[in-house]
Amino acid sequence: MSVQPDRPWVMRTYAGHSSAAESNALYRRNLAKGQTGLSVAFDLPTQTGYDPDHELSRGEVGKVGVPIPHLGAMRRLFEDIPLSEMNTSMTINATAMWLLAMYQVAAEEQGADASSLAGTTQNDIIKEYLSRGTYVFPPEASLRLTTDMIAYTVANIPKWNPLNICSYHLQEAGATPVQEIAYALSTAIAVLDSVKDSGQVPQEEFEKVVGRISFFVNAGVRFIEETCKMRAFGQLWDEITRDRYGVQDPKMRRFRYGVQVNSLGLTEAQPENNVQRIVLEMLGVTLSKNARARAVQLPAWNEALGLPRPWDQQWSLRLQQVLAYESDLLEYGDIFDGSHVIEAKVAELVEGAKAEIDRVQAMGGAVAAVASGYMKQELVTSHAERRAKIESGEIKVVGLNCYTETEPSPLTADLDAAIMVADPQAEANAIADVQQWRSQRDQAAVDAALEVVQQTAKTSENLMAATLDAVRAGATVGEWSAALREVFGEYRAPTGVAGVSGVAEAGAELTAVREKVRRTGEELGGRLRFLVGKPGLDGHSNGAEQVAVRARDAGFEVIYQGIRLTPDQIVAAAVAEDVHVVGLSILSGSHMELVPSVQKGLADAGLTNVPIIVGGIIPDSDGRKLEAAGIAAVFTPKDFGMTDIMSRVVDEIRKANDLPVDES
Repeated sequence: MSVQPDRPWVMRTYAGHSSAAESNALYRRNLAKGQTGLSVAFDLPTQTGYDPDHELSRGEVGKVGVPIPHLGAMRRLFEDIPLSEMNTSMTINATAMWLLAMYQVAAEEQGADASSLAGTTQNDIIKEYLSRGTYVFPPEASLRLTTDMIAYTVANIPKWNPLNICSYHLQEAGATPVQEIAYALSTAIAVLDSVKDSGQVPQEEFEKVVGRISFFVNAGVRFIEETCKMRAFGQLWDEITRDRYGVQDPKMRRFRYGVQVNSLGLTEAQPENNVQRIVLEMLGVTLSKNARARAVQLPAWNEALGLPRPWDQQWSLRLQQVLAYESDLLEYGDIFDGSHVIEAKVAELVEGAKAEIDRVQAMGGAVAAVASGYMKQELVTSHAERRAKIESGEIKVVGLNCYTETEPSPLTADLDAAIMVADPQAEANAIADVQQWRSQRDQAAVDAALEVVQQTAKTSENLMAATLDAVRAGATVGEWSAALREVFGEYRAPTGVAGVSGVAEAGAELTAVREKVRRTGEELGGRLRFLVGKPGLDGHSNGAEQVAVRARDAGFEVIYQGIRLTPDQIVAAAVAEDVHVVGLSILSGSHMELVPSVQKGLADAGLTNVPIIVGGIIPDSDGRKLEAAGIAAVFTPKDFGMTDIMSRVVDEIRKANDLPVDES
């Protein structure tokens, strides 16, 4: 008897770069290759509410996504792609309302009705304070924007998922499976409570709100544990929506999630091993039918090296297609039902997650646990523990800390050709484009629309209508965000570094480094001071936090002010704190613009004996250029030994101050 296989999940590739026109061409090529949905990556200025010509946008335009500052760019992004037939995921949070409004207007210009649109806006601002750092406004104001969007879409775009609660970045920031479940569900509770309390959705319609909430999770290489995590997620979501919110329809209580498998575990060392990691991680969210992802997007094998090329993204899409269409996975029911091993692990995760959810709720909920720094500190601690286990070899990472012997790889024989380089003209083109856009619009209409946005923000009225009017008038993402910044203010989230210890006890290696730090400090007249800086808009602070924690463990006085600083602000902090070394962490690809700016600023300030250390996703050729220009050291993900890095930092301080260095 023939078996009718289940329908495959939606297959996406997270993509977008350089310009709307280039990204549009990439999307159309990917759809032609069998991709069944779009996943839009926006650049950091778009995500954080700045136009391409803003000071903080320098070096960031078009690097990790596509710049979409205004309606004209949104039109070009989806030209010849019928939005009424498309399922589009947009990874956007702080400015999600603005991007959804532009998407709706662009679709209407194509002739589509808003009610026909299907897709997802990530719109999970809580995790931005904890991990990815693209927040703009304080938590309460951000929650208000999310609440307004949900109420609007339930009434006007009923097939849209207005909130995609994203535990993906929590795992990247160090979350254990229990923490990933607990903090994601705590976020869901905070948002649903806010929608309910706003009174914008009638009680009889509230089930529809719950039914449109989706999740975006991370799947690591421990794929049995990840399978159990997803089953635990589903069980707890069913309980919470039934018991806390009274949702009676089981379909509305269904845990609906998409997944991007773990990029944190991808290695720069022997990157070919990343292919099997990606496959195993995909199995964790597809093997269990009752906990299977609705949509899957996979990273490429070379993401630890830099920006994947179209061919690399095609390879990741083909991994999905082979599993869905060549294997027999979709022909069977849930193969884990009745397994005592799986049931026991799921029960353990559920119990742990419930206890952590209760702890967060006792603090006043997710927003309070963000403001107090509790959740962030827990993640930094978990991440430090994981890094320490990798350094000690307790956690084995093939090709990185074990089995490092290797044949030369044909994939990386030419490292410069193994990744895609963002268009060097992208920033200049985007600046010219936004300036031309401003020159051709009715400025009085824009000013009036933005005034309405501000006045509405001061009330409890839903902001979506005013935002749609600002889009139609021709406002930009930077102008909309600036208008709301004036009303809501800006925010700097707790770093989570204070009070965290990276190692339980110092071994011989760390003890030796501590002695070197102490001795060097004495020779220079005081305790060594290490400034850790995050220039530009890159909010991925995990590496910077771990450097700060280990530097403090090694005996440095650490100055770490968090994310999103201009080069001038970093230089000013170096002068004010009289530091001995500056460490810059950049993962967005903007190192060749931002590092020289900091270097020049330090030189102009007379700090010629303060070495600069740089870390991040930095291609070898760029690393060599930086070192040739006087940067003391460049570290990339292959340099996992934090204590070794601290020893090297002390050596660079000694060299810069003409002190002898032990080369043994």
